[in-house]
Amino acid sequence: MSATRPRYAEEAPFKIHGGCGLAGICDESGKPMSGEQIILAMAVQRDRGNGLGGGFAGYGIYPEFPDHFAFHLMYHDEQAREETEALLAEHCIVDLAEPMPTRPVKGISDAPLLYRYFLKPLPGELERLEMSEEDLVVRLVMTINATVDGAFVASSGKNMGVFKGVGFPEEIGHFYRLEEYEGHTWTGHNRFPTNTPGWWGGAHPFALLDWTIVHNGEISSYGINSRYLEQFGYKCTLGTDTEVAAYLFDLMLRRHGLPLELACKALAAPLWTEIDRMPEGERELMRSLRAVYGPAMLNGPFAIILGFNGGMVALNDRIKLRPLVAARAGSVVIVASEEAAIRAVASEPDAVWMPKAGEPTVARVAGMPWPIHGDLHLSPAEVSCAVLGTEDVCDEAVEVSA
Repeated sequence: MSATRPRYAEEAPFKIHGGCGLAGICDESGKPMSGEQIILAMAVQRDRGNGLGGGFAGYGIYPEFPDHFAFHLMYHDEQAREETEALLAEHCIVDLAEPMPTRPVKGISDAPLLYRYFLKPLPGELERLEMSEEDLVVRLVMTINATVDGAFVASSGKNMGVFKGVGFPEEIGHFYRLEEYEGHTWTGHNRFPTNTPGWWGGAHPFALLDWTIVHNGEISSYGINSRYLEQFGYKCTLGTDTEVAAYLFDLMLRRHGLPLELACKALAAPLWTEIDRMPEGERELMRSLRAVYGPAMLNGPFAIILGFNGGMVALNDRIKLRPLVAARAGSVVIVASEEAAIRAVASEPDAVWMPKAGEPTVARVAGMPWPIHGDLHLSPAEVSCAVLGTEDVCDEAVEVSA
């Protein structure tokens, strides 16, 4: 490292308090839609941001590379790019590396170096390291973000990508030429920073593997959440509360194998007074869940959309302190901070509703593998088995009633 090269400081020296807007669109039939749709939904919510962050995630956008991990990288300078590419080459075969396609857009300036890589682990690398390809990718992402000065991994999943930066969402969308992409699921975010100043890597969505998070609110439990995640090898280096939500979903859904409903209940846990009034079996389960995942619970007001290959999930905090509206138009499920954003995409939806506090709204793409443990409740013993990572056979699962 050159002694004359100043350390990259991603955060600006000022911040402006406010709120955020978000949206998600999923065609459950799997029919691809242009990225222009999510841009329209976010442009309606322009007043929910201040130009310090906008971004999108798209799924199914790289059909020519369905089995490659698509790394979207941001670099402060060429030295950061060289160090990152050397690190990737140690563990992966990069079949394509190229600058991200962009266009000049009024309002977008000071963009970092933007590159994308389509890669797979080197032959024999997983056996040598004794880990899965997902764990290898997570380790690479954590290493790059924590140790390569001036480099940031925006996304790292298969057949998906994150496109974000400093600007209003519609400006960011056109900057990245999203109208040229097609995907079955899109999420978008308009940032109005509340705790950290705006910078390109700090815009939403935040991603790890296929998981992406867009978030409106303030997670006051960031400190305990990040310390809890560090026990499992995650490194929270980006200085934003939303980062922990992406890593917590990866931990619970992929590594611990929790059903989606239980993961949501762990993050937006029922109040103890509510748990005390539940039927005995459910009460025991919720008490066990809160005991095991207490440090993972998200405190504070929030509305989030989790995107993944196979669909999306929208979730409010347990007393719904941030707006979230949902709608269905045929096979398309839409969620947003405002109903106006929904009607910009579907002027006459079949149904519009307000999701209940702490209850997930799920869109699932037909014919795609469901990357989540299953639609089952777990017993208290199984919750313990999951978090301890034991191989023991747990108690019999109880099917969720329709």
